Amino acid sequence: MKLKSLALAVAAASALAGAAPAFAQANEQFIPVLSYRTGAYAPNGTPWANGYVDYLKLVNARGGINGVKISFEECETGYDTARSVECYERLKGKNGGASLVQPLSTGATFAITEKAPVDKIPVVTVGYGRSESADGTVFKWNFPIAGTYWVAADAIIQAVAKKEGGLDKLKGKKIALIYHDSPYGKEPIPLLQERAKMHGFDLQLLPVTAPGVEQKATWLQVRQARPDFVLLWGWGVMNSTALKEAQATGFAREKMYGVWWAGAEPDVKDVGDGAKGYNAVTMQHGAEPQSKLVKDVVSMLHDKNQGTGPKEEVGQVLYMRGAMSAMLGVEGIRSAQERFGKGKVMTGEQVRWGLENLNLTQAKLDGLGFAGVMRPISTSCTDHMGAAWARIHTWDGKAWKFTSDWLQADEQIIKPLVKSTAAKYAAEKKLTARTPADCQS
Repeated sequence: MKLKSLALAVAAASALAGAAPAFAQANEQFIPVLSYRTGAYAPNGTPWANGYVDYLKLVNARGGINGVKISFEECETGYDTARSVECYERLKGKNGGASLVQPLSTGATFAITEKAPVDKIPVVTVGYGRSESADGTVFKWNFPIAGTYWVAADAIIQAVAKKEGGLDKLKGKKIALIYHDSPYGKEPIPLLQERAKMHGFDLQLLPVTAPGVEQKATWLQVRQARPDFVLLWGWGVMNSTALKEAQATGFAREKMYGVWWAGAEPDVKDVGDGAKGYNAVTMQHGAEPQSKLVKDVVSMLHDKNQGTGPKEEVGQVLYMRGAMSAMLGVEGIRSAQERFGKGKVMTGEQVRWGLENLNLTQAKLDGLGFAGVMRPISTSCTDHMGAAWARIHTWDGKAWKFTSDWLQADEQIIKPLVKSTAAKYAAEKKLTARTPADCQS
C-alpha cells in the first residue's frame, strides 16, 4: 500500500509541476527539438523550427505513426555548440528516451557524433553536418539524409558550368568562396578543391568571422581579385550583409550562388531588388506554397489556432526545410515499426535501423503531401544519404523561382571523397568498419 500511495503521490506531484506522469508517456515517441529562436541566427532558425514542430503536430493530428503519438520538447541553443550539447544531454533520456536528434548545426553535429554510439541515438542531419557521414559503414549513427554540403557544392559547380557552356569552360576562371568561418563554412572546401583541380579554375577562399555583419575587407578582396563567380556559404545576417556588399561593390548578383542555408526569404527580403538575380542551391525543395502539405498544415493546424508560427510563413523555404526534416525523422520511425512492430514505441536503436532502411518512393512522398516537392530517397547500410539531387532557384525581387532542372551530384567525385575522409576518421578514432552481418542488425 505504501508503494502504491508513493506512486500516486509522485504522479500527482508531476502533474502539479506541469509534467505528465511517466505512465502517460508509455505510448508516445519522444523527439527532442534543438532550435534557436534567439540570437544572431534567429531570423533563419525560427521558421525552420516552426516547420519542424508543425509537422510533428500534423502527424499527431493525422493519428500519429500507426497510432503512436509524438511528444516533443524544444530546447534553445542560440546556434551555440556548447549549448546544443547541453540541450542534447538534458533531453536525451526524457520520456523514455530520444528517438533521434537533429542538431541543426554542423558544430553541434561534430560534438554529438562522438556521443551517439554510446547513447544509441541516431543523429539526423538533413542536408548539412559531416559530408563523410554518408558512409554508414563508418558512421553507423549519422544520417545526412537527402544530401550534404559536398552535394550542394557539386550542384553549384555544375550550374555555373552550364551557364558558361560546359565544364571545360571553367578552365582559367576565378571562383571565390565566401564562407562562415566555422565547421559549417569549411565543409564544401574539399569538394571545391577537387573540382578546381579537375577543371583548372582558381579557387579563392575568403573566411568571414561569425556572425558576419562586418564584410568590408572581404568584399575589398573581391573587388581586387575580380572573380567570375562568388559562392556564398553563409547563415543568418551574414547572407543579407553579403548581398548588400555585393551591390555596393558592383558585383553582379547573377554571378552569386548561395548554399541552401543562404537561399531563403530572410536572406533577401531586406535587400529586395538589390538581391534580384541572386541564385542559391536548394536540396530537394524550395518555397512550396501550393503543396498539399501546406494546405494540410493550414487546414488542420493554423485554421484551428494550433499552428506554431505566423500563417503567412507556411510554405516558405526554411519552413519547408523544417517540415521536410521532421518528415524524414518520422518516416525513419515508421520504417522501424515495419520491422519491429506497428503501433509500438521504437527505441533509438530501432529507429536507427529504420533510418538505414528508408524507402521513400514517389507514391509515399505524394501520400505525405510532398508531391512536386521532393524526389524519392532510399538509404542503405553503405549509403546514409539516400539521394543526391538538387536544383537552383533564383530571387526575382519578390519570390524564389526554380531556374534549373534537377541536378545530380557526380558520384564519381563524391563517393571516393566520402570513402577516403570516412576512412581517415575511422583511423583517427580507431573504429572498425561495419561487417555485412552488422549491416543486417
